[in-house]
Amino acid sequence: KDIAIIVIGVVLIWFAVKLVFNVDNPFYVVSSGSMIPVLNVGDILIVKDGNTFNTLKVGDIIVFNRPQGGDRVIVHRIIEISDRFGEKVIVTKGDANDGIIPGTYFPIREKDYIGTVAYTVPKIGLVLKYLNPPVNYIIIAGIIGILIYTNIKKKNDEKDKKIDE
Repeated sequence: KDIAIIVIGVVLIWFAVKLVFNVDNPFYVVSSGSMIPVLNVGDILIVKDGNTFNTLKVGDIIVFNRPQGGDRVIVHRIIEISDRFGEKVIVTKGDANDGIIPGTYFPIREKDYIGTVAYTVPKIGLVLKYLNPPVNYIIIAGIIGILIYTNIKKKNDEKDKKIDE
């Protein structure tokens, strides 16, 4: 019975986060050092707004599918936005890279874009890497629950503070 409640809770939280952040998969784990010191290997990323491609700007950190090379997901910072033949195109680079690394320079189009990084949970991804479902999902759900709780508590505290004034 307890396991069923946990599983249902994980599923509900997963769908709630998907709905709130407007992406199919809101969770990613950083797997390379290309964004050090901002993002480190093992950090969990919570990604939002997969429909905001037209509002992106230079400096945003985005998550995208590598246009050439299969199902590889990359997280980099936008360094250039241009218009090529009437289509918005983005160029990215990892913060830790001195320049664009050969094999990673490709235009990012809207079809490749997943979303922008909304939150980062440091190092938890290192633990999840070694855990199999459903344990890793339970941990993720717990983290999300804590994030939601702290955000709600913070907003309630701010409201209470305004009422007291």
